[in-house]
Amino acid sequence: MKLTDFYYDLPQELIAQDPLLKRSESRLMVLDRKDNTIEHKHFYDVIDYLNPGDCLVINDTRVLPARLMGVKKDTGASIEVLLLKRKDDCTWETLVKPGKKCKVGARIVFGSESNEPDPETGLIKGKLVGEVVDIVEEGNRLIRFEFDGIFEEILDELGQMPLPPYITHKLEDKNRYQTVYAEHDGSAAAPTAGLHFTTELLEQIKAKGIKIAHVTLHVGLGTFRPVKEENILDHHMHSEFCIIEQDAADMINETKAAGGRVVSVGTTSTRTLESMSDDDGTVHAGSKWTDIFIYPGYKFKVIDALITNFHLPESTLLMLVSALYDREHILEAYKVAVEEKYRFFSFGDAMLIK
Repeated sequence: MKLTDFYYDLPQELIAQDPLLKRSESRLMVLDRKDNTIEHKHFYDVIDYLNPGDCLVINDTRVLPARLMGVKKDTGASIEVLLLKRKDDCTWETLVKPGKKCKVGARIVFGSESNEPDPETGLIKGKLVGEVVDIVEEGNRLIRFEFDGIFEEILDELGQMPLPPYITHKLEDKNRYQTVYAEHDGSAAAPTAGLHFTTELLEQIKAKGIKIAHVTLHVGLGTFRPVKEENILDHHMHSEFCIIEQDAADMINETKAAGGRVVSVGTTSTRTLESMSDDDGTVHAGSKWTDIFIYPGYKFKVIDALITNFHLPESTLLMLVSALYDREHILEAYKVAVEEKYRFFSFGDAMLIK
């Protein structure tokens, strides 16, 4: 299977740069796999396609404001640090720009009032100081942080949301890159299919008799890593940490046993469910690192329907949705979405594949 099999042409102006004023007023393309039809709706109409006894599965990870802008403690040179994985209370694996200025031992200051060195010490002071303690895989830096107080509170104050590279506008409200049900800190990117839900819409869904199960997958930056191999089977999938609690596993298994549908919100929820299940579709509670790669030919064990955004050409996410439906119908739907001027990617519109 070739990488170019998953290419489509997307005009730059259809890449959404800002979230809509109201989350649930984004558009919704509904793909019916049985009848091979396409409907054009709004996201708040999604409730009409959910039935009593179904189970909606949402990823409740919370995006960290993980982009920190700092300066070298001795020279004042500008340094950008992106937090990737927490190793212990004070140490993180990070992506640093420019990396060549940050050898082991380099100290970086964040939240300084001035980039000028203190006249007495010759050093720059700040609210947070990081020291590069090691260089690891792909040139990432291990940084040990020094701070007074609670790290998460300092991060909320100093950090910026790590928006995808295709979004160039400044995000005015950090919460618009969080789902309304975000709970567990740990993601470097939002599970964007969930951004369309409002608290009110979720309450209406519950009132209709639809269960809502929470799972957690902390989205890594690898989600934006392009596939470079022409044969997609040669692609090495990034690994992400996921968790399913017992009550959620029970809810999903009971839904399947009773003949209800499992409707996954996003590719991250999908990868979690498919990683944490037996071949017969039984979901197990627990936690693990998953590098599951889902592409056409994959037989889904758990999910029956998927709510998702529109994905980048030649991406692993587009390959996943092409596995649920067939590639030809997905690419045809994307062609229609371009013609109808749907908004694409993280802040864009949504698709329901049922």
